[in-house]
Amino acid sequence: MNPQDETIDEGRRRFMVSGALVVTFSLVPGAEALAQQVIADEGAAVHVAKETQMLAGSLKTNPLLDAWIKIAPDGKVTVFTGKVELGTGVRTALLQVAAEELDMAPSLITFLTADTGASPDEGLTAGSHTIADSGSALLNASAQVRGLLVEAAAKRFGVASSALVARDAVIRAPDGRTMTYGEAVGFVDLHRNATPTSPLKDPKTFNVIGTSLPRLDIPSKVTGGVSYVQDLQLPGMLHARVVMPPSYDAKLLDTNEHDVMKMPGVVKVVRNGSMLAVVATGEWQAVVAQRALMAGSTWSPGRALPDPATVHRNLKTLATQQIKIADQHTATAPAVKTLNARFEKRYLLHGSIGPSCSVAVFDAGKLTVWTHSQGVYPLRDALAEMLSMPKENVRCIHTEGSGCYGHNGADDVAAHAALIAAALPGQPIRVQWMRAQEHVWDHFTPAMVTEVSASLDANGQIVDWRYSLWSSSHNERIVNAGRLLPARMLDKPFVSAPSVPMLQPEGGGDRNAIPLYALPNLYVMNNFSPTMPLQTSAMRSLGAHTNVFTIESFMDELAHAAKIDPVAFRLRHLDDPRAKDVIRLAAERFGWQRAMSSPRPRHHGVGFGFAKYKNLMAYVAMAVEISVEPETGQVTLERADVAVDSGQIVNPDGIRNQIEGGVIQSASWTLHEALRYDTERIRSFDWSSYPILRFSSVPKRVAVHLIDRPGAPFLGAAEAAMGPTAGALANALFDATGLRIREMPLAGDALRRRMEQA
Repeated sequence: MNPQDETIDEGRRRFMVSGALVVTFSLVPGAEALAQQVIADEGAAVHVAKETQMLAGSLKTNPLLDAWIKIAPDGKVTVFTGKVELGTGVRTALLQVAAEELDMAPSLITFLTADTGASPDEGLTAGSHTIADSGSALLNASAQVRGLLVEAAAKRFGVASSALVARDAVIRAPDGRTMTYGEAVGFVDLHRNATPTSPLKDPKTFNVIGTSLPRLDIPSKVTGGVSYVQDLQLPGMLHARVVMPPSYDAKLLDTNEHDVMKMPGVVKVVRNGSMLAVVATGEWQAVVAQRALMAGSTWSPGRALPDPATVHRNLKTLATQQIKIADQHTATAPAVKTLNARFEKRYLLHGSIGPSCSVAVFDAGKLTVWTHSQGVYPLRDALAEMLSMPKENVRCIHTEGSGCYGHNGADDVAAHAALIAAALPGQPIRVQWMRAQEHVWDHFTPAMVTEVSASLDANGQIVDWRYSLWSSSHNERIVNAGRLLPARMLDKPFVSAPSVPMLQPEGGGDRNAIPLYALPNLYVMNNFSPTMPLQTSAMRSLGAHTNVFTIESFMDELAHAAKIDPVAFRLRHLDDPRAKDVIRLAAERFGWQRAMSSPRPRHHGVGFGFAKYKNLMAYVAMAVEISVEPETGQVTLERADVAVDSGQIVNPDGIRNQIEGGVIQSASWTLHEALRYDTERIRSFDWSSYPILRFSSVPKRVAVHLIDRPGAPFLGAAEAAMGPTAGALANALFDATGLRIREMPLAGDALRRRMEQA
């Protein structure tokens, strides 16, 4: 891919390599002194000034209007976001939000995502916050900019602003006079803070928000065109491959670098402590040289890994911090029945389809890095610390990567690229991890244990709920150089920042551990381990996948104990009308009553699951039907009906994409996935040693039913299906087999053996 190609990426790649930098925003003067509040989203702490606390979304931390919208004198409009495209289609949705309130066709706007040299700092793209935070900011910033431009035109025309009509960057008066946005901005200073109120349009008049605008990123992906950082090519670019230790904490003792330097195309072997890489003129030459370098390197023994057979038991020893997140008590009728259960989840890996990749150039004392990191600003700061450079001399430009929801190797490979580029100034360096490195050196999602106890009264009402979970960190995002894997391997290694729990209401391992159900007596304890036997960090939905799996499985078990239909049982324990709406809609579209009253085919089962993601974001309820093959333990998701309430819908097709993808990914986690390792090293190094859901096993039908609430706040939906899917599958498996399986993965040999013994 030639980054100077004018046809690529609607201006983004032209912008990032053109050599021209226009900074269209600045920090609020004295912002550090005014900081009164800190917001942390999966590790990226941002300060909120007292003066901006009432602003919408990310305007709290980036209040200047020209941080978001730039209007040139020729009328060209550029809109910025600090969030990134991860394959969710959110870039398209954010463009729609801005286009709606600017009263412009989306095609007339140049839309640029996270770039430390151009965009506002919105921390991480994580936690389903993008539409809620950046979308809300763009909605209000765009409305305020439009309002200012129209007011400026009204003064020049000598008419009331209400008499003017803005469309496609042109303001028209009733008498036919016109003024372009480019002309109007000459009378307006957009370098001003946003205000708490905005001249928002009536949702009934929306013509862009609420439509399924085709995604901007899809055409090149489905045609095999330029799409990802893996496709990036710069003139004179060299290719690098790294050699990783065979196990955690192993130290490099010796290499055959002199022999490798004689190989065809090899330019340099870069070594700094235990950070080892080879650079070549061609990619395949780099791969061949990396294999030779790896074979000729010797390492000290690494540290032992935990025994997989005892890892869940050991969590209770490792979890040294007790964090009580719910404790409420109300007088109730006496309990007549109490149930108890324990659930387990193993370590999982991201399994990104494209191995992590980055391109870096170090020239004239400045570093530019193209990265698929989910947080270009935190990465920028860590790279600057690692290389002892001023932050202003490091620029990180987001370029989409092939496959990731969560903290995979994107930041680490960017650190590799930066270190190698610093060793070869003036030459672009492309680094791509090998498949085994992507698997073995991933930031896994932690193993977890949950225990729950609940009591029912004589009427089948829950009167007491006690819940505990044990987990290590779900968040080792980049907050210092020591969080970068290569930085810890240097001759003078950096030390990772200590692991700390993420606090409620977002939560980390305890995300969604507090049920949304109305429970008179509720006690929830998060047992957090700051010690991590394996390298772990964020993966889609964090602890919500396991917590909702537990809660929804147990709700089903309680419903059966009370002899009440599982859907009716949930409804009677909910006060939230929107929660009830999605549950009723999913049950209706699935035909739940008919399914429950009719005999099911042998080894078929139906199940239900529900959650409001983080108890803050989108509501998701679903009913599923599965089939089971007793001879193999294979579980097939035959059909699913999913109801979603994410507030104001921006792009209906985009939400459906995310929910459908979430159902499939969660089904893979819940039914099949488990990291393989022993006390010496990670053993899941390819797709045969880490089985995922195959195309032959994808659900036969997934129908997503949306509840639109025009004018309501945006609620993030990208991760909302993970937990309900797991719960619904477990409940359907019980319906099909009569077995309560409480250890993930649910399917396969373990299920086959259980069915044989039943």
